[in-house]
Amino acid sequence: MTNNDTPSQGNFIKQIINEHNRTGRFDNRVHTRFPPEPNGYLHIGHAKSICLNFGIAEEYDGKCNLRFDDTNPTKEEVEYVDSIKEDIRWLGFDWEDREFYASDYFEMLYEYAIKLIKGGKAYVCELTAEQIREYRGTLTEAGKNSPFRDRPVDENLDLFERMRRGEFPDGSRTLRAKIDMAAPNLNMRDPVMYRILHAHHHRTGDDWCIYPTYDWAHGQSDSIESITHSICTLEFEDHRPLYDWFVEQLGIHHPQQIEFARLNITYMVMSKRKLLRLVQDGVVDGWDDPRMPTISGLRRRGYTPASIRDFADRVGVAKKESTIDMALLEHCIREDLNAHALRVMGVLDPLKVVLTNYPEEQVEEMEAVNNPEDPSAGTRTVPFSRELYIERDDFMEDPPRKFFRLAPGREVRLRYGYIIKCEDVIKDGDGNIVELHCTYDPQTKSGMPEANRKVKGTLHWVSAKHALDAEVRLYEQLFAKEDPNEVEEQLDFLSNLNPDSLSLVQAKVEPSLAAAEPGAHYQFERKGYFTVDSKYGRPGAPVFNRTVTLRDTWAKISRKQ
Repeated sequence: MTNNDTPSQGNFIKQIINEHNRTGRFDNRVHTRFPPEPNGYLHIGHAKSICLNFGIAEEYDGKCNLRFDDTNPTKEEVEYVDSIKEDIRWLGFDWEDREFYASDYFEMLYEYAIKLIKGGKAYVCELTAEQIREYRGTLTEAGKNSPFRDRPVDENLDLFERMRRGEFPDGSRTLRAKIDMAAPNLNMRDPVMYRILHAHHHRTGDDWCIYPTYDWAHGQSDSIESITHSICTLEFEDHRPLYDWFVEQLGIHHPQQIEFARLNITYMVMSKRKLLRLVQDGVVDGWDDPRMPTISGLRRRGYTPASIRDFADRVGVAKKESTIDMALLEHCIREDLNAHALRVMGVLDPLKVVLTNYPEEQVEEMEAVNNPEDPSAGTRTVPFSRELYIERDDFMEDPPRKFFRLAPGREVRLRYGYIIKCEDVIKDGDGNIVELHCTYDPQTKSGMPEANRKVKGTLHWVSAKHALDAEVRLYEQLFAKEDPNEVEEQLDFLSNLNPDSLSLVQAKVEPSLAAAEPGAHYQFERKGYFTVDSKYGRPGAPVFNRTVTLRDTWAKISRKQ
């Protein structure tokens, strides 16, 4: 895009950028960044931010950096760094050669701190963390000055250097900015810039025993990278005056911070702390559990990059917090998979059907459509034989009036096959139905004289002789409450867990799925969209995760609106 090409006004972030480009504030540059802390796996809220930051840069012919704000070595791991990079690439974005770390700037941040100390804008404080909180005051009461606030500059410089050399124990001293202990904004009440922490860092090793706080490192890192627009979520709005103060005192490049509302979705928690607890307490099967809102969990469940990007686009950006209905996310994946997923037949709760008038050794190959939305997907053949499996709930002995599936004396069509009629119900000694005896009409196969004879029900099925055994994991939302964070007194968010969030069933699926690759998507006709699990399946014995059912509540909501 040339400088004369202006993107549409769009959301309020684009309006701000367009105004900056009009006035030449950043010389018509647009340079964003995605700055995750490597202390957990990314979730769908981060996906929205990724799409926004990389998308804005792409739309304005700009650049987007990937920067890890790795300032807390006790919570950060290389595993998290690797997972974050994998997730961003999977979503379809590329930071090219612009992979940075706050730890790249530790030396420069230290020199910046020295500059503030020399200017009388920072001091070494010996209050404990608890005392700092006490001295800070409240929203209605001003804080009070630390007794160490007026230390001489030379003494502060000496102590800060000794802090770096490791002469003091953890927590015994901090470096604090000297701003205003009576400021209405609590973030401006002499915030901590450095704390002593004798901990091994995943990149700098044991080179440092003092580490910058997030609030000190973040804004300066943006400045060092010449970021123009620091796009972040609303919880950082009250931090913006502090970030502005730091760069103004240092006299360095000043990015524009712009805040937008974070993503909240019904039945999901988005706190990394809470997600980590789910993992550590064994509530879920790791960060990539398909019930988790993590990008890796959604990927394993069967969500596609296109569906998540579509969701982020539909949600848009706003200045006010709101909660998005989970039905919209499910609608996005249905729309994508409807266009691309191959159709197959799988029976989740098998009930045997014996066609008593079908030749015992005969096997026919029935032609089946791979995807009616995509003619180029072609067709396949599925074997048909005397003994079949249908879904148990597709049969009722005493059906209600509008039950149009199989019942004694009734006819249904088998998908791609024949019309059959139930003649007899076989039960075990306890009265449980174990088998149905039916007859088939040989004139009702496609191309035969009575092929178009009308019956009200069509059932999916698999040939018993050729069926493949497969484990299928039926996932529901992890929490039973729309807002899992809403809890009664003395309870926590785990009290809202959905006990039925995972059901394992042993299914019978058509033999073509023996070669199904991990991550492959399918629509099990009439049952939903399923994905081959990348963790537990093995060749010839696939495990399928249900991505989403066929029921699209969002489409119904949209039609009513």
